[in-house]
Amino acid sequence: MNVGIVGLGLIGGSMAKSTKVRTSHTVWGVDLDHETMTMARMSGAIDAPLTDENLGECDLILVAICPSAAIEWVKTHADKIAPKTILVDLCGVKRMVVEALAPVAEQHGFAYIGGHPMAGRERGGFTSSSDSLYVGASMILTPDERTDMQLLEVLKAYFLDIGFATLTFSDPEEHDRIIAFTSQLAHIASSAYVKSPEAQRRRGFSAGSFQDMTRVARLDEDMWTELFMADSDYLIKELDILIANLNEYAEALKAGDAQRMRTLLKEGKDRKATAGGN
Repeated sequence: MNVGIVGLGLIGGSMAKSTKVRTSHTVWGVDLDHETMTMARMSGAIDAPLTDENLGECDLILVAICPSAAIEWVKTHADKIAPKTILVDLCGVKRMVVEALAPVAEQHGFAYIGGHPMAGRERGGFTSSSDSLYVGASMILTPDERTDMQLLEVLKAYFLDIGFATLTFSDPEEHDRIIAFTSQLAHIASSAYVKSPEAQRRRGFSAGSFQDMTRVARLDEDMWTELFMADSDYLIKELDILIANLNEYAEALKAGDAQRMRTLLKEGKDRKATAGGN
């Protein structure tokens, strides 16, 4: 296949590297950053730039940029995308992207499906990308009534070939509701936690728990602000639940109620056991 990748940061760069290392597909890529394009060419992550001239030759296009930019790119280039092409956006929210792009794909006659790879690192950019980022990960896809089985078979083969362990099917609404809890809430909690003055005075006193809590505070504030705002309804609900739960622990401490604290901690431990490791 000819695979076009729009955006060669952590996600798109890892898609490119994984595709080149694990398959015989041709990879064409494009990124606004000239240095990234040079590194991608020199490292062999892409065979050549993705251009208006070869865009119509792509069998698969992966759009790995922020939601608003992804929507704009597809709308701008839709008339150059061939009917044979499958386009997958890899954005971290799905409702706003699918709502915008599904009609564009239908109008221009190419196949489109929303996607979201469940893998990442706290640092972004092509230099952080890896051909092993997706090994063992889950790839979420959001098919709809227009999605045929042949398309899903093609995508299943491709994503499993480049390292994903499973494909998870969802709809945009369910995706955004769950991702508000599993991803977005964790990033906000980490960002808020590290703002304590003690974070600057903790040298020699921190271990694994501090590292776990603060790892994702190294986020791209522009990208995550866009994701949070696009999913604000579900994210607000999760924040309200977290704040209410935290208040219960604070109240137990203020009251000196050890039994209540023990109960709260056991409830959390039991919930973790029920939820499992992932």
